[in-house]
Amino acid sequence: MDLSTLFRVKENLNLDKNTLTNLRYIAIFGQFFAVNLVYFYLKLPFPIELTYIVIFIGLLTNLYLQFGIKINQLKDLYASIFLVYDLIQLSILLYLTGGIFNPFCFLLIIPAIVSSTFLSMGTTIILGIVTSLLLLIISSSHLPLPGEDMALLHFPNFYKIGIIISILIGLIFLSYFGIRFSGESKKRSEALNKLQEVISKEYELESLGGQAAAAAHSLGTPLATITVVAKELKKEIGNNTEFSKDIDLLISQTKRCSEILKQISKKQIEEDIFLSSINFEDLLEEIINSFKETSSKKINLEVKDDQNKIAIQRTPEIIYGLRNFIGNAVKFSKSEVSIKIISNKKIIEIIINDDGPGIPEDIINKIGEPYIKSKSKELNSNSGLGLGTFLGKTLLERQNAKLQFKKKGELGGALVTISWIPSSFNS
Repeated sequence: MDLSTLFRVKENLNLDKNTLTNLRYIAIFGQFFAVNLVYFYLKLPFPIELTYIVIFIGLLTNLYLQFGIKINQLKDLYASIFLVYDLIQLSILLYLTGGIFNPFCFLLIIPAIVSSTFLSMGTTIILGIVTSLLLLIISSSHLPLPGEDMALLHFPNFYKIGIIISILIGLIFLSYFGIRFSGESKKRSEALNKLQEVISKEYELESLGGQAAAAAHSLGTPLATITVVAKELKKEIGNNTEFSKDIDLLISQTKRCSEILKQISKKQIEEDIFLSSINFEDLLEEIINSFKETSSKKINLEVKDDQNKIAIQRTPEIIYGLRNFIGNAVKFSKSEVSIKIISNKKIIEIIINDDGPGIPEDIINKIGEPYIKSKSKELNSNSGLGLGTFLGKTLLERQNAKLQFKKKGELGGALVTISWIPSSFNS
C-alpha cells in the first residue's frame, strides 16, 4: 500500500488540541486519584513516589501542550507523538503496580482508539504495534500487585495469555470500528458538501435570469438618456461629416443595446410564468430533449397511465434529481431507455428503466450511499463512485420523494422508481 495513502497525507488530518488536552487531563487526574485511593485508603503498598513522578511529568507535558503549543489543530505526526508518550507513561505506571494483572491495563488501548477516530490508518497501526509491544513487556516484567502478600500470588500462564489476547482483541476491534466510523463520517461529510455546492449552483442559475431582468430595467433609463443627448448633438452638429458618422454609430449602438435588454427582460417574464408551475410530463419532456441533443440512444416517455396531471413547483432539487437518474440510464444503456409516469389520486410514480447491464449484485444493497464502486467488469469503464446517485437521491428525498432500486427491469437493465404522494405538492 502507498504510504501517502496509508497516512492520508493529502487529507491534512488534524486532532483538535483542546480535545486531546481534555482527554489527557481526565487520564492524569484519574491516575492520581486511583494511586492515592489504593495507597492511602486501601493501604496497599507500592512505590508511590515513582508513580507521583510519572504522573507529574505527564501533567507537565499536558501543560506544555495547552500553553506552549499555539496552534489549535495538531497535525497527524505531532498528535501521534503525544499519544505514544501517553502509552509509555501508562505502561510505566502499570509496571509499578502489577503489570498486566492490574485491572486498569485495558486503558492501554485508548490512544490507538483516539488515533483511529481522528488520525490516519498508518498512525493507528503504529500505535497498535507499540501498544502490543508494551503489553508484552509488562506481562513478562513488572512489580507485584499492590499489597503485602501479592509477591507470593501466582497466576497460571493460560490466565496471563487470556488477558493479553482479550486486550489485543479489544484493541483490534475498537480500532477497526474507529477507522470505519471516521472514514464513513468523512465520506458522508464530503458528499454533503458536494450536495450543498450543487444545489447552490442550481439556485444561482435560477436567479441569473432575474438578475438579468433587473439589470435590463436599471440600464434602460441611462441608455434612453444617452440616445436623447446623442440626437441633440447630431442636430447641433448639422452637416459636419467629421462628427456625424460617430454620432450615428453611437445612436445605432445605443438602440441595439436597448433592444437586447428588452429581449432579456421579456424572456425572463415569459420564463417566470413557465417556471412557476409545471407538470411532470412537460418537465420530463424537457429533460429528455436535452439528452437527445447529445445522445443517439432511444428515450421513450410513456404517459398513458398519467391520470393526475398535478402542477408542481419546478425546483432545482427535482430537476437535478430527475436529470441525474435519467442521465445514468442513458449512460449505462445499450440503445434504449424507458421512462413511465404512473399517477392517480393516491400516488405519482416515475419509473426509469434501461437496457444496460443492471445494478451489480455487490452494490445493490449500498446504492444511494456516497463513494461506492462496483467490481463488475461490465460497469468498470463507466462507473463512478456513486456520488451522483447519492446527490440525486438526497435531493429528491428532500422533496418528499421515495426511491426504490431494482437490479433489472423489463428492458433488462437497472430500474429506478421515484414516487410521491400528491399531497406532498400542496404546500
